[in-house]
Amino acid sequence: MAGGSAIRGSRVGAGPMGEAERGDAAPRLYVSYFCSNSHETRPAFAADVQAPETWDCPRCGLPANLDQDNPPPPPKTTPYKTHLAYVKERRSDKEAKAILAEALQMLQDRRARGEVIY
Repeated sequence: MAGGSAIRGSRVGAGPMGEAERGDAAPRLYVSYFCSNSHETRPAFAADVQAPETWDCPRCGLPANLDQDNPPPPPKTTPYKTHLAYVKERRSDKEAKAILAEALQMLQDRRARGEVIY
């Protein structure tokens, strides 16, 4: 046993000590939260703090609250919008045609002046 140690694989404080040796645990408060998928989550909080009104469900990620009969609804997700969709929200078809006609006229004027257009 070259360089062996009697406490090999141990760490300081490790041993068969129980709760009495480590001290008393802080008092805890277990609070039940309910999500819209009927999951119940019971996180532990220190007994002297105010538990939050909402909590994220660790199983599905939806918001959960304290009311089992009336859990919060899932958040609404808005679909991804393309640049064209945003432009169509701001401009009517009539305005779009006018802008396009103006841009085409500018290009034709530049070409008539002999400018190089890329």
